[in-house]
Parts: sequence; C-alpha cells; structure tokens
Amino acid sequence: MTSKTQGISPEQSAVIKAYQDKISAQVQEAKAKLEVLEATARQKKAQAEIAAIASLKTAKQDIETRLKDLKTTSESNASRAKAEIDAEVAKFKSSIADLGAKLKTHTAAK
Repeated sequence: MTSKTQGISPEQSAVIKAYQDKISAQVQEAKAKLEVLEATARQKKAQAEIAAIASLKTAKQDIETRLKDLKTTSESNASRAKAEIDAEVAKFKSSIADLGAKLKTHTAAK
C-alpha cells in the first residue's frame, strides 16, 4: 500500500502544517466560546440552543477530521481542500455568533 504523502514536497508539508496550526487555533477559540454558550444555554434550559450546540460540536469534529486528512491530500487537491475547510470554519464561527445572539435575546425575553 502506498502513501498519498509521497507526492507532497517538504515545502508543501510545511505550508500545510502552518495552515493546520492556524485553523486549529481558530477552532479552539470558537470551541471555548461554544463551551460558554453551552453553559449559558443549560442554565437557561434553552433546549433549541442546546440542540444547536450539539450540532456545532459535530461540525467542529468534522473540521478537525478534514484538517487531519489534509496531511494526506495531494498537492493538486490541497488548495481546494483548504478552501472547503476555510468555508466550514467561517460557517462554524458564524453559527456560534448567531447562537450567542439568540441566547442574549432568549435572556432578554425572560
């Protein structure tokens, strides 16, 4: 069985590693915000928001899996894979921001 990494140059490998580190930092920051929102939602017994948080946790895991898979992506597909990951991270962070706004509204309504 041959490895897909054979076609990746050391330079490309370094670029992918730097990209993975950058995205991982963004995901960890968003995860911290998500944990705060989860605590708030549980405290307020906001069931819809708790369900949304569960969905966002799954999205976070998907992003992390894609990042790991990026190591074995060929150079020719790396740009497309990074663009897809960037879009997922943007959606993830936006969803967290929307959820935060909903929780603030939920708090104001009570």
